[in-house]
Amino acid sequence: MTSKPDLRVAVDIGGTFTDTVLMETEGGIVATNKTPTTPAEPTIGALEGVTRVLADAKRDWTELTGFIHGTTLATNSLIERRGARVVSITNTGFRDILEIGYERRYSQYDINLSKPDLLVTRDRCLTVSGRISATGKELVPLDESAVPCLAEKLRLLDADAVAICLLHAYANPKHEERLRDLLQDELPELAISISSDVSPEAREFDRLCTTIANAYIQPMMAAYLRAFELEFSNRGIGCPIMMMTAGGGITTLKTAAHLPIRLVESGPAGGAILAARIAAEHGLTDVLSFDMGGTTAKLCLIDNYQAQSARRFEIARAERFTKGSGMPVRIPVIEMIEIGAGGGSIASVDRLGRIQIGPESAGSEPGPAAFGRGGQVPTVTDADILQGLIEPASFAEGRLSVDVAAAENSIAVHVASPMAIDARSAAAGISEIVDENMAAAGRMHAVESGKDLGDRTMIAFGGNGPLHATRVARRCGVRRIVIPHDPGVGSAVGFLRAPVSFEIVRSHYQSLDFFDPAGVNELFDAMLSEAKAVVRAGAGHSQLITRRVGFMRYHGQGHEIEIELPDRDLQEADLPQICNLFETEYSRQFAREVPGMRIEILNWCVQVSTQPKPVEKVENHAETFQPAPDRTTQFLCELTGEHLEANVFDRSSLQPGAEIYGPALIIEPQTTTYVSADFVAKTDGLGSLILEHEGRTL
Repeated sequence: MTSKPDLRVAVDIGGTFTDTVLMETEGGIVATNKTPTTPAEPTIGALEGVTRVLADAKRDWTELTGFIHGTTLATNSLIERRGARVVSITNTGFRDILEIGYERRYSQYDINLSKPDLLVTRDRCLTVSGRISATGKELVPLDESAVPCLAEKLRLLDADAVAICLLHAYANPKHEERLRDLLQDELPELAISISSDVSPEAREFDRLCTTIANAYIQPMMAAYLRAFELEFSNRGIGCPIMMMTAGGGITTLKTAAHLPIRLVESGPAGGAILAARIAAEHGLTDVLSFDMGGTTAKLCLIDNYQAQSARRFEIARAERFTKGSGMPVRIPVIEMIEIGAGGGSIASVDRLGRIQIGPESAGSEPGPAAFGRGGQVPTVTDADILQGLIEPASFAEGRLSVDVAAAENSIAVHVASPMAIDARSAAAGISEIVDENMAAAGRMHAVESGKDLGDRTMIAFGGNGPLHATRVARRCGVRRIVIPHDPGVGSAVGFLRAPVSFEIVRSHYQSLDFFDPAGVNELFDAMLSEAKAVVRAGAGHSQLITRRVGFMRYHGQGHEIEIELPDRDLQEADLPQICNLFETEYSRQFAREVPGMRIEILNWCVQVSTQPKPVEKVENHAETFQPAPDRTTQFLCELTGEHLEANVFDRSSLQPGAEIYGPALIIEPQTTTYVSADFVAKTDGLGSLILEHEGRTL
């Protein structure tokens, strides 16, 4: 008797659309769907999406064996300031950690500088007596007698949540844990986050900010996840619901509700996972991932089939491209640059008569003017429709009616009229600006990473990524683009490719001159035990792989670099190898090592994950041929500024080896690929579209 194949579903709730993918382990993707997000009740849109893919595949709720969910809810709550009323508790004498910050201005000479909003005002910063040393020794006992007074202050401040961040809690968490337990006894309904759980690393300001951010969204996210689980359980699913994390892994609902800060940027992380896998399938070692959705565009560098990662990022920057102008958060995260440039991004004209795009978005309610859902202001999608790059009849699988006249009127009133130009020229201007904004973000991201985009291949996906890919690639100097199968729901597909994983980082100072292998091994054992427990809760008895990392620096430096360590207990004999690994990586990043300097390790990391599925390499030996177009359409060419005729193809009918010269539109259910006049598109053995810049002129 043969067992039924696994049937897994992924749901990615974005700012504009909710993407749903149904995948059968042996048969691959069996159904996909894109439905408008329902901001007031995001679960409604998710239910609609899953209902539709199950109906399309003629499958039942009870057949689901896996469910993975990613959402922008945590991110949006932080950006839009829709979280809990948080009070912080620090040590006596350290009330002003937030006010002091890094003791520097992010823009030195800006007299009108806007300070980052760190969510907790000074009147809601409380303190308690007690002290732990940097080595974890108790110097002053916790003043437990102050807890009733703290509880009363919390009542008066109408606190919904508390962020506890005591000095050196990463070395010894007992004061934080005791204070949490005592406050919970006094105020059972209070949500409490402690830094030794959320971010057990040195650097008080970053640790406090991360704990505050977690506390800020924890009540809302915990309630949302409970309701989400209940709604789907009522439909009859028996499998656990897993959550995508910012670091590119998936975890349990319990962990997600406890540490919701790890869900920030979970949707874009799925896209980076997909791009890394596509890169491996095509043997591409240097890649630029380009994910353009309805609200934002995300760009990520992928090297040797691994997305670039980081342990720190900023939320809600006061100045979009200026480091230090946002709230710092220390969690494992896939590093990318994200800007407000999506299909729903609003176009306007500033007081100097220039076109501005975003970061405000029309979202799904009311959406672009062309959607006929009450939207009045022009968006990037309205501009694409007016240029003839989106076919109204095939848009969103025909479930959304497109009103071209409404799009034209909106652009005419809000952009064309103030600039004294016609609506179609204004639409072209909107596209030019948004494409340049995205290309500039990609170039900036590459420069900050010390890398060049010219030799990279772009992997484009998202509802609008394939439509804008050639125009953005041209501006970035990228000559080759890969559009994977089902690109419109790319992030949700990435969810299904991600491993169950968990990462823990802890501070434990060590110098290679006075190294304590026993102490480090004890720390690693505790971290591995904790991480494995989280992964086992979602992966059962699956085979696990582990990775150990040290964050190293020269003595006196303020930041560390990541060095992979042997995945076993460390010994004194390993020190020369560890030193060599550090100096090799340091030389790679900074051109030379620093002889004679003492080397330190401040933070240690373990990553535990399930074994990734093997990658199927592309094999395409089909002879090329030029298929006949299904029809033609008129569009506004960005190269000539003229209306030209473009061939239109249905992607599902294209066979391996098909070769299509631009200008052309390749239509599929959730997106359209625009092949510019200077590009040629080919289909490979995996069904991907390969677009190459030919440099042809019309």
